[in-house]
Amino acid sequence: MKFSLKEDTKRIVVICIASVIMALNIKTFVRTGGLYPGGATGLTLLIQRIVELFLGVELPYTLINLILNLGPIYIGFRFIGKKFTLYSCLSIMLTNVLTDVLPSFAITYDTLLISVFGGIFNGLAISMCLMMNATTGGTDFIGIFLSERNGVDSFNVVLGFNAVLLVIAGFLFGWEKALYSIIFQYTSTQVLHMLFKQYRQHTLFVVTNHARRIYEVIAKNSNHGATIIEAEGSYEHQERKIVYSVVSRAECKDIIDGIKAVDPKAFVNVINTQQVSGRFYQRPYE
Repeated sequence: MKFSLKEDTKRIVVICIASVIMALNIKTFVRTGGLYPGGATGLTLLIQRIVELFLGVELPYTLINLILNLGPIYIGFRFIGKKFTLYSCLSIMLTNVLTDVLPSFAITYDTLLISVFGGIFNGLAISMCLMMNATTGGTDFIGIFLSERNGVDSFNVVLGFNAVLLVIAGFLFGWEKALYSIIFQYTSTQVLHMLFKQYRQHTLFVVTNHARRIYEVIAKNSNHGATIIEAEGSYEHQERKIVYSVVSRAECKDIIDGIKAVDPKAFVNVINTQQVSGRFYQRPYE
């Protein structure tokens, strides 16, 4: 594992901020609304409430959450990346400790507001960790593992797991909280899809007279190749070249800025790509 003082300090700071947001969200919105966020967090809260209801014992959040994360952490070390998993463990431990230590307090008692804004903060915290090549643990590990293996966004599979969790919660504690939890989880998922773009692709069609230099910009910023197509401008009947490539959405802005720097007159068409079949480079997690 290689460490860079500047980059790793940034990662640690952002992960710590995300963990604070996650813990505060649990102790304010989630606890007040009696909601189930989904994933390991939601399952931890569900187990806590089941044990408290049937046995009258209040188990520590940290103990349950760590046990639930043992399997996903193994998946992280084995299949995703050791440094990635190490920083994820920092996120998991800090969130756990803060959740047990911080006092509970209510910002609002309106369950709909709690569901919406709690989901926003939950999605924000998860996205911040993912953008720093870490995760909040639990089903995030599984979602990333599936995305790495299949090359597609697999977080909707995690949403299916969360649906099962909500059915159990609905049977045990009432359907009203379970239904509000769906709003919470949907909001969180939408924020995650909006902010975390690594597994979403764009197709670039660049009409230019500097095809080789455009390709070098794409290769430098994304490590992707490109196809150069001979073409003719229909208006002036002059020879043109079209550079065709598929890149991740997260890389797209830097690539377009680089294209404009090389050829300000280049015509760039960006198309949302639903699926890619074949060799498509994904930056590996460390």
